[in-house]
Amino acid sequence: MPQIIDFQTNPARYQHWRVEYNGEIANLYMDVNENGGLFEGYELKLNSYDLGVDIELADIVQRMRFEHPEVKAVILQSGNDRVFCAGANIRMLAGATHPHKVNFCKFTNETRNTFEAAGKESGQSYICAVKGSCAGGGYELALACDHIILANDGSSNVALPEVPLLAVLPGTGGLTRITDKRKVRRDLADVFCSLEEGTRGQKAVDWNLVDEIVATTKLVEVAEQRAHEFAATSSRPSDAKGVELKPLDRNIDSAGNVEYSTVKVDIDRQKRVARITISGPVGKVPSSMDEVLGEGASNWMLCCARELDDAILHLRFNELELGVLEICTQGDPQAVIAHEKVLFDNRDHWLANEILLYWKRVLKRVDMTSRSLVALIEPGSCFAGTLAELAFAVDRSYMAEDEFEDDDRPIAEMILSEANFGPFPMSNDLTRLETRFLGAKENVANARQKILSPLKAQDADDLGLVTFAYDDIDWEDEIRIFVEERVSFSPDAMTGMEANLRFPGPETMETRIFGRLTAWQNWIFQRPNAVGEKGALRSYGSGVRGEFDKRRV
Repeated sequence: MPQIIDFQTNPARYQHWRVEYNGEIANLYMDVNENGGLFEGYELKLNSYDLGVDIELADIVQRMRFEHPEVKAVILQSGNDRVFCAGANIRMLAGATHPHKVNFCKFTNETRNTFEAAGKESGQSYICAVKGSCAGGGYELALACDHIILANDGSSNVALPEVPLLAVLPGTGGLTRITDKRKVRRDLADVFCSLEEGTRGQKAVDWNLVDEIVATTKLVEVAEQRAHEFAATSSRPSDAKGVELKPLDRNIDSAGNVEYSTVKVDIDRQKRVARITISGPVGKVPSSMDEVLGEGASNWMLCCARELDDAILHLRFNELELGVLEICTQGDPQAVIAHEKVLFDNRDHWLANEILLYWKRVLKRVDMTSRSLVALIEPGSCFAGTLAELAFAVDRSYMAEDEFEDDDRPIAEMILSEANFGPFPMSNDLTRLETRFLGAKENVANARQKILSPLKAQDADDLGLVTFAYDDIDWEDEIRIFVEERVSFSPDAMTGMEANLRFPGPETMETRIFGRLTAWQNWIFQRPNAVGEKGALRSYGSGVRGEFDKRRV
């Protein structure tokens, strides 16, 4: 049985990172265990990383947000005296399957986006102190930070050497971040990305590849000074108590079905379908943020976000042959509205803000998932407010119309709330409804007029909020036909089509990063020039340069 990649971890299990908390400043050390690779067949030398290293980083960033509200700035540095980070492990990349490579690059992007946005969204800024070689994915870690300080010692450098050395592109947004974020002139970027040895010293500052250079003896001192300067601008509370992110309540049975406390994944391997069912909240609605704090990680809004996030990652990496994800909900839609209202009414509270930002990230994770996504709005469903965003994230949505025979659940309804009109933008910086109704702002305005009004199938269909509405006579047949058709198509064609159709409208740095990952890196990572027997990835370290097919395609 293939190894199941587990995205749950905790500080007691970290092999590759150390964190030291000192009031408003946290020191984050990358100190990779060479023998701690996620798979066999490679060593993580020179602070290189694989998915396991990034799973730990994602966990640290998440805990920094929730468990340590007092932290206002994070200093990212190496625990290795010789090197900052050599990037993604080349032996791992050479031996990994193509789907794993692409999913790995996508996950690392999502992780970097999380701490890249932390300063602006949460008042938790990241300062990178670079000593030694900072290459490839190592430099991309630095690029995601708010401020980069480079040791001026004649050897410390930054580099994106993937093109000349490996015949691939920087996989976690490096090319895009140097041009779009750091505004490096494109001809200088062309030179920089062609240099195996990268750039160091004053030239790195002049080209805006780093923010400043300092003597090695001053590196830690200056990093701490910059951290305190960033912290002084933060609105995070200095004396708040955090929320412990306890282990998820999860069970995976022998058939691969996954059950959490609020999310369930049922798998039909013959049909190549996974049905994700989210259970709405039950019981008392918290009346204040003090009660939300008291609930901690068991708060429904936080718990559901964590479980859905884990389920999506599990399906991405461990269930590659499932072509369709059916997203369903069951519960009281008014209860969903009541639970999210506590957070929206207290948006200035650090925890309310973090839970809502977490939902923003989870919904983006859904947007970026390379599977055919369909929402089934059935009797008894609770696609309301935040959960209604899932119905707007999918490729198609089907809503049950009127009563279903022998089904005593309530008639299917959808409820819109504030959640659908701003708090959870997609990567294109538009809401899902704005993206849905691109060029038809009046449709968004019409939908806004129906906030908090229960919408039955005909209402939702008239407003353009669902793809199709069917009664119980046609429901099962229409869903069956859709699923059978979808899984009969080429998965490659589906990935390309869905990635194109999900993000109309304006381009942003984020859409360019993921778009280029989907199209360019997906393609380049399969070319013989990179992964063939004599390709650059396989030849690296052998002393023999890769042999390239010289034809431009």
